[in-house]
Amino acid sequence: MEQRWGAIDGLYFYPKAVQESAIDIGLITKETMQKKRKVFMTEFYIVMLTALVLIIGLWNRVSDFKAAYLQALLFLEVMNIYDGIVIDKIWVGHSRFWILPGCEDIPYVQTWGQVLKKRSLLAMIWIAGAAIVAGIVVFLF
Repeated sequence: MEQRWGAIDGLYFYPKAVQESAIDIGLITKETMQKKRKVFMTEFYIVMLTALVLIIGLWNRVSDFKAAYLQALLFLEVMNIYDGIVIDKIWVGHSRFWILPGCEDIPYVQTWGQVLKKRSLLAMIWIAGAAIVAGIVVFLF
């Protein structure tokens, strides 16, 4: 039986062991989980890119590449750190919302080491991502 509007909708964020267990006990199918991931991530990146370009180009009235790049990089890196600490460790770690029925005994909160590894990798990706955002800002504004 598939749940809606709950933690199961974000199952793709969980460790593989939790995903496999949720699929095995019938909370969701692998195909449904992958579809939810694709839809969410596509919408998320479109909204974030649009918001970032509009904030830097329209709101902040930046039109040169260096300033746009530095603002985009700052925004993306702060978002990265916030996501790792506030979302991954505090909210997920201390909210009952993220507990899946039947998977309570499987660790689903990232360790500090996992958060640091993931956030370090994303910090490198955002160096290139900020250049893309800055290029779009300069092109549009």
